[in-house]
Amino acid sequence: MSRFVLLRLIALTGVSFFSVAAVAEDGATPKVSTATANITSTVPATGTINRNDPFPRHDTLVEQTAFWRNVYGYWSQQQVAFHDMDYPGIVYEVIDLPGSRSDSYTAEQKKFIEAHRDDLEHKLRQLEIAYKLKSPLSDEYQELLSRITLGANESAVIGAADRLRSQRGLRERFSRGIEISGRYEDTFRQIFKEAGLPQDLAYLPHVESSFQANARSSAGAVGIWQFTRSAGRLFMKVNPAVDERLDPVAAARGAARYLRRSYDMLNDWAFAITSYNHGVEGMMRAKRTVGDNFSDVVRSYESKSFGFASKNFYTEFLAARDVAGSHEDFFPDGLRIEAPLQNETVILERKTSAVQLAQAYGISVKDLASLNPALSRRAARGDIPIPAGVAVWLPSDSDGKSPSKEPVAVVQAPKAAPPIESKTQRVAVSRNYHVVRRKETLYSIARLYGTDVSTLRDLNGMADREHVVKVGQKLRVSDPDASSAAQVSQAAPATLATSDAGSEIIHVVTKGETAIDIAAQYGVSLKSLLHSNELTKHSVIYPGQKFRIPQQ
Repeated sequence: MSRFVLLRLIALTGVSFFSVAAVAEDGATPKVSTATANITSTVPATGTINRNDPFPRHDTLVEQTAFWRNVYGYWSQQQVAFHDMDYPGIVYEVIDLPGSRSDSYTAEQKKFIEAHRDDLEHKLRQLEIAYKLKSPLSDEYQELLSRITLGANESAVIGAADRLRSQRGLRERFSRGIEISGRYEDTFRQIFKEAGLPQDLAYLPHVESSFQANARSSAGAVGIWQFTRSAGRLFMKVNPAVDERLDPVAAARGAARYLRRSYDMLNDWAFAITSYNHGVEGMMRAKRTVGDNFSDVVRSYESKSFGFASKNFYTEFLAARDVAGSHEDFFPDGLRIEAPLQNETVILERKTSAVQLAQAYGISVKDLASLNPALSRRAARGDIPIPAGVAVWLPSDSDGKSPSKEPVAVVQAPKAAPPIESKTQRVAVSRNYHVVRRKETLYSIARLYGTDVSTLRDLNGMADREHVVKVGQKLRVSDPDASSAAQVSQAAPATLATSDAGSEIIHVVTKGETAIDIAAQYGVSLKSLLHSNELTKHSVIYPGQKFRIPQQ
């Protein structure tokens, strides 16, 4: 391999040849270094990968994107790369840190990084002097010059020392983010799909927070989607009782509203995504100043607030999309992807206290608070009410469905009306016992029989906080000493009526009922129920509303 070809490979991959050799010889993380050397195989030299891709890959940003792929997918947190701030594709050296790995640097590691920085900065200043004087260069300085020339241009030697920056690898943090994202990805994608936006926007939290729910920035942005309080108030509910920035799903809907607005104003996804970091007005100023070519904006737009983070935000997104979208290639040892959300939500029709809500659904106030991180401490304790219109998370129902897939209608806090077990008969069959099936919970069984969790616990001699049930377990669901007439009266809904000599079944909605509940009661699909009543899954239902039950 010729020296020029070798240096060109180094510039494209962002890997120091000498660093790779040293790592391989020492045996420290050889998998990382070997994989990094081959990264250009996934990226074209020029142009856009897919013409139908809504997220353009500008020619001049290919190396910058490759740099962030290295950061996310190959360089571990035990490695630090020294690179050019304006041309991230120019990577001078990748060092392995001494000591054990943790989320923050140890004092020893800080000194180690500083020593390498000082040495490299000194060499770059000496190179600049020699370049200006046109002095002969040693092999070491000739390599530095070639690296800069291939990664940018020869004139970039001027000021290279001042542009020196260190970047820690994030491979472990990013892989954990991918594992957590399994909980939310399907829901996020559905939210963006329903908003008419590209579903791959679901990868954005990898850049913002690595899917860390407790992430907080120095600017006061919080949550997985990293909204500031001022921005949060524009796109979601932020008040003394609720801060939806802390609810990943509610915040995703807020992000969809924001990104729809920003794209409509900027008409380009590179600009719109960067606005998530720099603001819509800031990107509009950049377009007015430089033009519509995003690469030109990254390279030449000057603003005090348009710094390294803003210039790299879009390429970070592209890289995160590459790594998360093909994580099997970047993490061949496998990841423990978390299961999708299984909880369900109700949307409050009027303000309700957490205590009332917990009692109505048979769960503890503590459990309700743990399921709803958006509730303030005062609201979670019941000191102030939860406002109307807030989506409240509840334990999963027996069908395991998430509200993001089958949204429930607007309800008031009281328990759902008892279901009916026959499609066409008014009187349900009375039962004293229930055998637990797969995915059923104490909460879902209580709903099935029109009772509450505390009553089930009492009937079965369970402790106050006991909630675990096992498949095959036999639970008492009614008092055998009560009269059969009373049981039938309790089981049969008083909201059922017929017309046309029983040829049509009409169900009158009671407080707490959802379209899903009604469909389940009559053994019909939710789709056919909504279609028969000219509704959609987003339609609001209310007590007293009449539902026509489709015939099977």
